[in-house]
Amino acid sequence: MPDLHTSLGAGPPAGAIQITMFIPSVDRDHAPIDQLRWRDEALKTLGLLFRGATAFPPGRGVWRDDQTGELVFDDTVMVTSYVPGDALAGSAVAELRAFLHRMGREAKQGEIGVVFDDRYYGITDYDPEAQDG
Repeated sequence: MPDLHTSLGAGPPAGAIQITMFIPSVDRDHAPIDQLRWRDEALKTLGLLFRGATAFPPGRGVWRDDQTGELVFDDTVMVTSYVPGDALAGSAVAELRAFLHRMGREAKQGEIGVVFDDRYYGITDYDPEAQDG
């Protein structure tokens, strides 16, 4: 494998772990939420913690609410960032957790999803507000 950063005229790779979070457009009762606010807060959080992030236009999605058995359709925005492994230590993970739990709680979500590389983590039990720091 050639030295790609030199071959491309780029700096060394900035991140090897891809983080992707999903920003819903509705709450678990199908009511619209302020998706632009949550998209921008996700971008800000990942930008501050990991140097940058990108939001992709909405794609149509669905999830099954296991409490009600209903399907919840929404137009999901994906926000992704490439992160160096050593950046996932200490306070960065705690701050990411605080954001994800706050979004889940305030946006009335049945589950907040985040992917680290090829592993999906669904958060369904949110920390109380006092934990957000």
